[in-house]
Amino acid sequence: MALDVIGAGFGRTGTLSLKFALEKLGFNKTYHMMELFQYPEHLEHWQQALATRSCDWDNLFDGYKAAVDWPACSYWPELAEQYPDAKVILSLRNPDSWFKSIHNTIYPSTKQAMTDTNPVVKRHAQWANQLIWEDTFKGRAEDKNHAIDVFNANVEIVKATIPADRLLVFQASDGWKPLCEFLGCEIPDEPYPRVNSTEEFQNR
Repeated sequence: MALDVIGAGFGRTGTLSLKFALEKLGFNKTYHMMELFQYPEHLEHWQQALATRSCDWDNLFDGYKAAVDWPACSYWPELAEQYPDAKVILSLRNPDSWFKSIHNTIYPSTKQAMTDTNPVVKRHAQWANQLIWEDTFKGRAEDKNHAIDVFNANVEIVKATIPADRLLVFQASDGWKPLCEFLGCEIPDEPYPRVNSTEEFQNR
């Protein structure tokens, strides 16, 4: 099954809310980092992708219609080529707010999990640390200016690479209308999802 939607925005840009929104619109299932907690065997695919920039994407995404958040967003160029009919959503957030969010959620949780006594959790954390904090941010995620430069550079590369008619630049605050217009879906009669706040993440 080919993906219909590819998320190119970094984690902590409303990607879990976007996952739930897409699934509400019929793009069920939508891949998100949380899938790895449910299907730890997927890590083998992602480790191959980390080493080679490729894996058996069709097998990995079997049963999925969309993919957002890390790790998929790290491979948006490969996925956009693999699935040329898929539309691309670049989820955004104020860069200062995004930087604060990652340092209150996924950055410390990754570092802590790298010393977990559970070998599955530890292996997952070591892979995530390599993909996100080492490879993407070059080990300088704590440097605010550098991290925001990386964030902004990804935004500009996506905009310069993906044709305008294939791309939606989107913030959660935009709500249903632009997302539904882009995907050709009816607007649901309920509020746009608002999930996975910093407080909710820390409580988990």
